[in-house]
Amino acid sequence: MKVLIVNTSERTGGAAVAASRLMEALNNYGVKAKMLVRDKESERITVAALPQSWRLQGHFLWERFCIWLRLHLCRQHLFDIDIANCGTDITKLREFQEADIIHLHWINQGMLSLKDIRRILASGKRIVWTMHDIWSATAICHLTLDCRRFETQCQECRLLPRGGSVNDLAAKVWKQKQRMLEGQRITFVACSEWLAGEARKSALLKGQTITSIPNPIDTHIYRPLDRQQVRQELELPVEGRIILFVSQRATNPYKGMQYLTEACQQLVKIYPEMVENTTVAILGGHAEEVTDQLPFRSYPLGYVNDEQRIVKVYNAADVFVLPSLSENLPNTIMEAMACGIPSIGFRIGGIPEEINHQENGYVANYMDAVDLAKGIRWALDEANTEEVRKACLRKVAQHYSQQSVAKRYTDVYECRMLNREL
Repeated sequence: MKVLIVNTSERTGGAAVAASRLMEALNNYGVKAKMLVRDKESERITVAALPQSWRLQGHFLWERFCIWLRLHLCRQHLFDIDIANCGTDITKLREFQEADIIHLHWINQGMLSLKDIRRILASGKRIVWTMHDIWSATAICHLTLDCRRFETQCQECRLLPRGGSVNDLAAKVWKQKQRMLEGQRITFVACSEWLAGEARKSALLKGQTITSIPNPIDTHIYRPLDRQQVRQELELPVEGRIILFVSQRATNPYKGMQYLTEACQQLVKIYPEMVENTTVAILGGHAEEVTDQLPFRSYPLGYVNDEQRIVKVYNAADVFVLPSLSENLPNTIMEAMACGIPSIGFRIGGIPEEINHQENGYVANYMDAVDLAKGIRWALDEANTEEVRKACLRKVAQHYSQQSVAKRYTDVYECRMLNREL
Protein backbone atom coordinates (compact mmCIF):
# COMPACT_ATOMS: atom_id res chain seq x y z
CA MET A 1 0.00 0.00 0.00
CA LYS A 2 1.31 3.43 -0.98
CA VAL A 3 0.08 6.54 0.80
CA LEU A 4 0.56 10.14 -0.31
CA ILE A 5 0.16 12.68 2.50
CA VAL A 6 -0.71 16.13 1.14
CA ASN A 7 -0.09 19.23 3.27
CA THR A 8 0.76 22.85 2.52
CA SER A 9 3.98 22.88 4.55
CA GLU A 10 6.44 20.24 5.59
CA ARG A 11 7.25 21.61 9.06
CA THR A 12 5.68 25.02 9.71
CA GLY A 13 2.53 24.88 11.83
CA GLY A 14 0.89 22.22 13.98
CA ALA A 15 -0.74 20.39 11.07
CA ALA A 16 2.58 20.17 9.22
CA VAL A 17 4.30 18.76 12.30
CA ALA A 18 1.52 16.20 12.78
CA ALA A 19 1.46 15.17 9.11
CA SER A 20 5.24 14.79 9.04
CA ARG A 21 5.18 12.67 12.20
CA LEU A 22 2.45 10.48 10.73
CA MET A 23 4.54 9.86 7.62
CA GLU A 24 7.44 8.72 9.81
CA ALA A 25 5.13 6.55 11.93
CA LEU A 26 3.63 4.86 8.87
CA ASN A 27 7.02 4.14 7.32
CA ASN A 28 8.25 2.69 10.60
CA TYR A 29 5.11 0.52 10.66
CA GLY A 30 5.80 -0.88 7.19
CA VAL A 31 3.48 1.34 5.12
CA LYS A 32 5.08 3.15 2.18
CA ALA A 33 4.24 6.80 2.84
CA LYS A 34 5.42 9.96 1.11
CA MET A 35 4.54 13.58 1.64
CA LEU A 36 3.67 16.21 -0.99
CA VAL A 37 4.02 19.84 0.10
CA ARG A 38 4.17 23.33 -1.33
CA ASP A 39 6.84 24.43 1.16
CA LYS A 40 9.61 21.86 1.50
CA GLU A 41 11.98 22.61 4.38
CA SER A 42 14.31 19.59 4.53
CA GLU A 43 16.28 17.24 2.31
CA ARG A 44 14.19 14.18 3.14
CA ILE A 45 13.69 12.00 0.07
CA THR A 46 10.26 10.96 1.37
CA VAL A 47 9.04 14.56 0.96
CA ALA A 48 8.25 15.89 -2.51
CA ALA A 49 7.59 19.53 -3.35
CA LEU A 50 5.19 20.96 -5.90
CA PRO A 51 6.99 21.98 -9.12
CA GLN A 52 8.40 25.41 -8.37
CA SER A 53 7.02 28.36 -10.30
CA TRP A 54 5.93 31.93 -9.70
CA ARG A 55 2.35 30.67 -9.59
CA LEU A 56 2.81 29.01 -6.18
CA GLN A 57 3.32 32.30 -4.37
CA GLY A 58 0.83 33.92 -6.72
CA HIS A 59 -1.91 31.52 -5.57
CA PHE A 60 -1.43 32.55 -1.95
CA LEU A 61 -1.35 36.27 -2.75
CA TRP A 62 -4.36 36.11 -5.07
CA GLU A 63 -6.50 34.34 -2.46
CA ARG A 64 -5.50 36.88 0.21
CA PHE A 65 -6.27 39.73 -2.20
CA CYS A 66 -9.74 38.34 -2.95
CA ILE A 67 -10.46 37.94 0.77
CA TRP A 68 -9.13 41.43 1.48
CA LEU A 69 -11.58 42.87 -1.05
CA ARG A 70 -14.44 40.95 0.56
CA LEU A 71 -13.35 42.36 3.93
CA HIS A 72 -13.70 45.88 2.49
CA LEU A 73 -9.91 46.38 2.55
CA CYS A 74 -9.69 45.49 6.26
CA ARG A 75 -6.94 43.17 7.59
CA GLN A 76 -8.70 42.12 10.80
CA HIS A 77 -9.77 38.61 9.64
CA LEU A 78 -7.47 38.31 6.64
CA PHE A 79 -5.89 35.09 7.89
CA ASP A 80 -8.95 33.69 9.68
CA ILE A 81 -10.60 32.90 6.33
CA ASP A 82 -9.73 30.49 3.51
CA ILE A 83 -11.81 30.23 0.34
CA ALA A 84 -9.61 27.84 -1.71
CA ASN A 85 -10.20 29.72 -4.96
CA CYS A 86 -6.80 28.84 -6.44
CA GLY A 87 -4.21 26.09 -6.12
CA THR A 88 -2.29 23.41 -8.00
CA ASP A 89 -3.62 20.37 -9.87
CA ILE A 90 -1.63 17.50 -8.35
CA THR A 91 -3.39 14.65 -10.19
CA LYS A 92 -0.80 14.61 -13.00
CA LEU A 93 2.18 14.33 -10.66
CA ARG A 94 4.01 10.99 -10.48
CA GLU A 95 3.64 10.86 -6.69
CA PHE A 96 -0.14 11.14 -7.02
CA GLN A 97 -0.46 8.55 -9.77
CA GLU A 98 1.66 5.98 -7.89
CA ALA A 99 -0.33 6.29 -4.64
CA ASP A 100 -3.15 3.98 -3.58
CA ILE A 101 -4.40 6.36 -0.88
CA ILE A 102 -4.46 10.15 -1.12
CA HIS A 103 -4.36 11.46 2.43
CA LEU A 104 -5.23 15.17 2.61
CA HIS A 105 -4.27 17.21 5.66
CA TRP A 106 -4.11 21.04 5.91
CA ILE A 107 -4.20 22.18 2.26
CA ASN A 108 -5.08 25.87 2.54
CA GLN A 109 -3.38 29.16 1.60
CA GLY A 110 -2.95 28.35 -2.07
CA MET A 111 -2.00 24.65 -1.91
CA LEU A 112 -5.25 23.19 -3.32
CA SER A 113 -8.37 24.89 -4.60
CA LEU A 114 -11.85 23.42 -4.34
CA LYS A 115 -11.55 22.72 -8.08
CA ASP A 116 -8.29 20.83 -7.45
CA ILE A 117 -9.94 18.78 -4.69
CA ARG A 118 -12.79 17.97 -7.09
CA ARG A 119 -10.21 16.62 -9.57
CA ILE A 120 -8.70 14.47 -6.82
CA LEU A 121 -12.13 13.08 -5.92
CA ALA A 122 -12.86 12.36 -9.59
CA SER A 123 -9.57 10.48 -10.04
CA GLY A 124 -10.94 7.27 -8.52
CA LYS A 125 -8.27 7.23 -5.79
CA ARG A 126 -9.29 6.38 -2.23
CA ILE A 127 -9.39 9.59 -0.18
CA VAL A 128 -8.75 10.10 3.54
CA TRP A 129 -8.85 13.65 4.93
CA THR A 130 -7.43 14.44 8.37
CA MET A 131 -9.06 17.47 9.97
CA HIS A 132 -6.65 19.61 11.95
CA ASP A 133 -9.39 22.19 12.40
CA ILE A 134 -13.05 22.65 11.39
CA TRP A 135 -12.52 24.19 7.90
CA SER A 136 -13.50 21.00 6.06
CA ALA A 137 -16.88 21.09 7.81
CA THR A 138 -17.59 24.83 7.41
CA ALA A 139 -17.53 27.29 4.54
CA ILE A 140 -14.57 29.59 5.18
CA CYS A 141 -13.49 29.56 8.84
CA HIS A 142 -11.02 27.43 10.83
CA LEU A 143 -12.46 28.33 14.26
CA THR A 144 -16.20 28.37 14.87
CA LEU A 145 -15.99 29.57 18.49
CA ASP A 146 -19.67 30.11 19.44
CA CYS A 147 -21.04 30.10 15.86
CA ARG A 148 -23.25 27.09 15.00
CA ARG A 149 -24.35 28.03 11.48
CA PHE A 150 -22.34 25.13 10.00
CA GLU A 151 -24.93 22.78 11.48
CA THR A 152 -27.44 24.02 8.88
CA GLN A 153 -25.71 26.30 6.36
CA CYS A 154 -22.93 28.87 6.62
CA GLN A 155 -24.16 32.39 5.87
CA GLU A 156 -24.27 35.75 7.64
CA CYS A 157 -20.69 35.05 8.67
CA ARG A 158 -19.34 36.78 11.79
CA LEU A 159 -15.95 37.21 10.08
CA LEU A 160 -17.36 39.33 7.25
CA PRO A 161 -18.15 43.07 7.41
CA ARG A 162 -21.38 43.83 9.29
CA GLY A 163 -21.94 40.13 9.94
CA GLY A 164 -22.35 39.18 6.30
CA SER A 165 -25.68 38.37 4.64
CA VAL A 166 -27.71 35.39 3.46
CA ASN A 167 -25.82 35.45 0.13
CA ASP A 168 -22.38 36.40 1.47
CA LEU A 169 -18.98 34.87 0.72
CA ALA A 170 -19.54 32.09 3.27
CA ALA A 171 -22.85 31.11 1.64
CA LYS A 172 -21.23 30.98 -1.82
CA VAL A 173 -18.25 28.88 -0.71
CA TRP A 174 -20.61 26.58 1.23
CA LYS A 175 -22.51 25.84 -1.98
CA GLN A 176 -19.24 25.24 -3.84
CA LYS A 177 -18.17 22.73 -1.18
CA GLN A 178 -21.58 21.04 -1.35
CA ARG A 179 -21.18 20.54 -5.11
CA MET A 180 -17.62 19.30 -4.59
CA LEU A 181 -18.71 16.64 -2.07
CA GLU A 182 -21.92 15.59 -3.79
CA GLY A 183 -21.88 11.85 -4.51
CA GLN A 184 -18.35 11.45 -3.08
CA ARG A 185 -17.20 9.17 -0.27
CA ILE A 186 -14.39 10.45 1.92
CA THR A 187 -13.19 9.18 5.27
CA PHE A 188 -12.69 12.22 7.48
CA VAL A 189 -10.38 11.71 10.45
CA ALA A 190 -10.47 14.24 13.28
CA CYS A 191 -7.49 14.48 15.61
CA SER A 192 -9.75 14.58 18.67
CA GLU A 193 -13.10 13.13 19.71
CA TRP A 194 -14.31 16.70 20.25
CA LEU A 195 -13.59 17.70 16.65
CA ALA A 196 -15.13 14.48 15.33
CA GLY A 197 -18.29 15.32 17.27
CA GLU A 198 -18.36 18.83 15.79
CA ALA A 199 -17.80 17.47 12.26
CA ARG A 200 -20.74 15.04 12.62
CA LYS A 201 -23.00 18.02 13.31
CA SER A 202 -22.01 19.70 10.04
CA ALA A 203 -24.70 19.71 7.36
CA LEU A 204 -21.88 19.82 4.81
CA LEU A 205 -20.48 16.40 5.85
CA LYS A 206 -23.81 14.62 6.20
CA GLY A 207 -23.43 11.00 5.06
CA GLN A 208 -19.62 11.04 5.16
CA THR A 209 -17.58 8.67 7.34
CA ILE A 210 -16.08 10.54 10.32
CA THR A 211 -13.78 8.99 12.89
CA SER A 212 -11.14 10.11 15.38
CA ILE A 213 -7.42 9.26 15.60
CA PRO A 214 -4.91 11.35 17.59
CA ASN A 215 -1.63 12.65 16.19
CA PRO A 216 1.46 10.52 16.88
CA ILE A 217 4.66 11.55 18.62
CA ASP A 218 8.16 10.06 18.46
CA THR A 219 9.07 9.23 22.05
CA HIS A 220 12.66 8.61 21.03
CA ILE A 221 12.93 12.36 20.39
CA TYR A 222 10.48 13.78 22.91
CA ARG A 223 11.66 12.24 26.18
CA PRO A 224 12.78 13.29 29.66
CA LEU A 225 16.24 14.89 29.93
CA ASP A 226 18.29 16.19 32.85
CA ARG A 227 16.58 19.45 33.89
CA GLN A 228 19.62 21.17 35.39
CA GLN A 229 21.77 20.41 32.37
CA VAL A 230 19.30 21.70 29.78
CA ARG A 231 18.69 24.87 31.80
CA GLN A 232 22.40 25.59 31.75
CA GLU A 233 22.56 24.96 28.00
CA LEU A 234 19.59 27.28 27.38
CA GLU A 235 20.94 29.92 29.79
CA LEU A 236 17.82 29.73 31.93
CA PRO A 237 17.84 29.97 35.76
CA VAL A 238 19.12 26.69 37.20
CA GLU A 239 17.32 27.26 40.51
CA GLY A 240 13.62 27.91 41.00
CA ARG A 241 10.57 26.98 38.94
CA ILE A 242 9.87 27.70 35.28
CA ILE A 243 6.43 28.15 33.73
CA LEU A 244 6.51 27.54 29.96
CA PHE A 245 4.28 29.06 27.28
CA VAL A 246 4.63 27.93 23.65
CA SER A 247 3.00 29.34 20.53
CA GLN A 248 4.12 29.84 16.95
CA ARG A 249 3.27 33.52 17.54
CA ALA A 250 3.11 34.54 21.19
CA THR A 251 0.86 37.51 20.41
CA ASN A 252 -1.85 35.35 18.79
CA PRO A 253 -4.94 36.26 20.86
CA TYR A 254 -6.44 32.78 20.39
CA LYS A 255 -3.48 31.24 22.27
CA GLY A 256 -4.52 33.11 25.41
CA MET A 257 -1.33 34.80 26.61
CA GLN A 258 -3.56 37.41 28.27
CA TYR A 259 -5.00 34.71 30.53
CA LEU A 260 -1.56 33.46 31.55
CA THR A 261 -0.59 37.05 32.37
CA GLU A 262 -3.70 37.50 34.53
CA ALA A 263 -3.14 34.12 36.22
CA CYS A 264 0.45 35.08 37.09
CA GLN A 265 -0.78 38.38 38.54
CA GLN A 266 -3.29 36.43 40.65
CA LEU A 267 -0.52 34.18 41.95
CA VAL A 268 1.72 37.10 42.91
CA LYS A 269 -1.17 38.74 44.75
CA ILE A 270 -1.83 35.61 46.85
CA TYR A 271 1.71 34.21 47.02
CA PRO A 272 4.12 37.18 46.75
CA GLU A 273 7.08 34.92 47.59
CA MET A 274 6.75 33.35 44.13
CA VAL A 275 8.36 36.45 42.59
CA GLU A 276 11.71 35.31 44.01
CA ASN A 277 11.65 31.74 42.70
CA THR A 278 9.44 31.68 39.59
CA THR A 279 10.27 32.38 35.95
CA VAL A 280 8.19 32.38 32.76
CA ALA A 281 9.83 31.15 29.53
CA ILE A 282 8.11 31.99 26.25
CA LEU A 283 8.88 29.97 23.13
CA GLY A 284 7.57 31.53 19.91
CA GLY A 285 7.75 34.49 17.60
CA HIS A 286 7.15 38.00 19.05
CA ALA A 287 7.81 36.65 22.56
CA GLU A 288 9.66 39.83 23.51
CA GLU A 289 6.44 41.81 22.96
CA VAL A 290 4.61 40.16 25.89
CA THR A 291 7.29 39.78 28.58
CA ASP A 292 6.76 43.23 30.10
CA GLN A 293 3.19 42.30 31.02
CA LEU A 294 4.25 39.47 33.33
CA PRO A 295 4.96 39.94 37.06
CA PHE A 296 7.68 37.25 37.03
CA ARG A 297 11.10 37.28 35.41
CA SER A 298 10.57 36.40 31.79
CA TYR A 299 12.77 34.86 29.12
CA PRO A 300 11.69 35.32 25.47
CA LEU A 301 13.22 32.37 23.62
CA GLY A 302 11.93 33.43 20.18
CA TYR A 303 10.82 31.17 17.37
CA VAL A 304 12.78 27.89 17.30
CA ASN A 305 12.70 25.35 14.48
CA ASP A 306 15.38 23.03 15.89
CA GLU A 307 13.52 20.03 17.33
CA GLN A 308 16.35 19.06 19.68
CA ARG A 309 16.35 22.55 21.17
CA ILE A 310 12.56 22.47 21.53
CA VAL A 311 12.83 19.21 23.49
CA LYS A 312 15.35 20.88 25.81
CA VAL A 313 13.00 23.82 26.37
CA TYR A 314 10.20 21.48 27.48
CA ASN A 315 12.56 19.65 29.79
CA ALA A 316 13.70 22.91 31.37
CA ALA A 317 10.14 23.65 32.54
CA ASP A 318 8.24 22.58 35.65
CA VAL A 319 4.85 23.17 34.06
CA PHE A 320 3.54 23.94 30.56
CA VAL A 321 0.57 26.32 30.25
CA LEU A 322 -1.58 26.54 27.10
CA PRO A 323 -4.59 28.80 27.79
CA SER A 324 -5.92 28.59 24.22
CA LEU A 325 -9.44 29.72 23.41
CA SER A 326 -9.84 27.07 20.71
CA GLU A 327 -7.85 23.87 20.16
CA ASN A 328 -8.19 20.52 18.44
CA LEU A 329 -5.57 18.19 19.96
CA PRO A 330 -2.51 20.37 20.63
CA ASN A 331 0.83 18.86 19.68
CA THR A 332 2.43 21.05 22.35
CA ILE A 333 0.62 19.34 25.23
CA MET A 334 1.58 15.96 23.82
CA GLU A 335 5.21 17.09 23.49
CA ALA A 336 5.33 18.40 27.05
CA MET A 337 3.82 15.19 28.45
CA ALA A 338 6.29 13.05 26.48
CA CYS A 339 9.02 14.93 28.36
CA GLY A 340 7.26 14.25 31.66
CA ILE A 341 6.04 17.84 32.09
CA PRO A 342 2.45 18.45 33.33
CA SER A 343 0.22 20.75 31.27
CA ILE A 344 -2.44 23.28 32.23
CA GLY A 345 -5.15 24.22 29.74
CA PHE A 346 -8.76 25.33 29.49
CA ARG A 347 -11.69 22.92 29.17
CA ILE A 348 -12.02 23.43 25.42
CA GLY A 349 -11.76 21.26 22.30
CA GLY A 350 -9.56 18.17 22.67
CA ILE A 351 -7.55 19.47 25.65
CA PRO A 352 -9.58 17.45 28.23
CA GLU A 353 -8.85 14.33 26.17
CA GLU A 354 -5.10 14.85 26.64
CA ILE A 355 -5.06 16.12 30.22
CA ASN A 356 -6.45 13.88 32.94
CA HIS A 357 -7.41 16.45 35.58
CA GLN A 358 -5.03 16.52 38.56
CA GLU A 359 -3.36 13.35 37.31
CA ASN A 360 -1.03 14.43 34.48
CA GLY A 361 -2.05 18.09 34.52
CA TYR A 362 -4.90 20.46 35.30
CA VAL A 363 -8.00 21.32 33.23
CA ALA A 364 -9.14 24.84 34.12
CA ASN A 365 -12.58 26.33 33.54
CA TYR A 366 -12.84 28.03 30.17
CA MET A 367 -11.43 31.59 30.08
CA ASP A 368 -11.06 31.53 33.88
CA ALA A 369 -7.70 33.06 34.84
CA VAL A 370 -8.33 32.41 38.54
CA ASP A 371 -8.76 28.68 37.95
CA LEU A 372 -5.75 28.75 35.62
CA ALA A 373 -3.72 30.18 38.51
CA LYS A 374 -4.98 27.36 40.75
CA GLY A 375 -3.77 24.86 38.18
CA ILE A 376 -0.30 26.41 38.04
CA ARG A 377 -0.13 26.42 41.84
CA TRP A 378 -1.26 22.78 41.93
CA ALA A 379 1.47 21.72 39.49
CA LEU A 380 4.25 23.70 41.18
CA ASP A 381 3.48 23.20 44.87
CA GLU A 382 0.73 20.68 45.57
CA ALA A 383 1.05 17.73 43.18
CA ASN A 384 3.35 14.75 43.68
CA THR A 385 5.93 15.61 41.01
CA GLU A 386 7.14 12.06 40.42
CA GLU A 387 3.63 10.60 40.19
CA VAL A 388 2.58 13.33 37.75
CA ARG A 389 5.66 12.70 35.62
CA LYS A 390 4.86 8.98 35.44
CA ALA A 391 1.23 9.73 34.54
CA CYS A 392 2.38 11.99 31.67
CA LEU A 393 4.67 9.35 30.21
CA ARG A 394 2.05 6.62 30.63
CA LYS A 395 -0.63 8.65 28.78
CA VAL A 396 1.69 9.28 25.83
CA ALA A 397 2.80 5.64 25.62
CA GLN A 398 -0.77 4.32 25.68
CA HIS A 399 -2.45 6.79 23.31
CA TYR A 400 0.03 8.71 21.15
CA SER A 401 2.87 6.34 20.31
CA GLN A 402 3.85 5.98 16.65
CA GLN A 403 2.89 2.30 16.57
CA SER A 404 -0.62 2.70 18.01
CA VAL A 405 -1.49 5.65 15.73
CA ALA A 406 0.01 4.02 12.62
CA LYS A 407 -2.03 0.86 13.24
CA ARG A 408 -5.28 2.83 13.52
CA TYR A 409 -4.59 4.71 10.29
CA THR A 410 -3.67 1.46 8.52
CA ASP A 411 -7.08 0.09 9.50
CA VAL A 412 -8.69 3.18 7.94
CA TYR A 413 -6.68 2.79 4.72
CA GLU A 414 -7.58 -0.89 4.41
CA CYS A 415 -11.27 -0.10 4.83
CA ARG A 416 -11.02 2.52 2.08
CA MET A 417 -9.19 0.09 -0.20
CA LEU A 418 -11.97 -2.45 0.35
CA ASN A 419 -14.62 0.29 0.04
CA ARG A 420 -15.91 -0.73 3.43
CA GLU A 421 -17.23 1.29 6.38
CA LEU A 422 -15.11 1.55 9.52
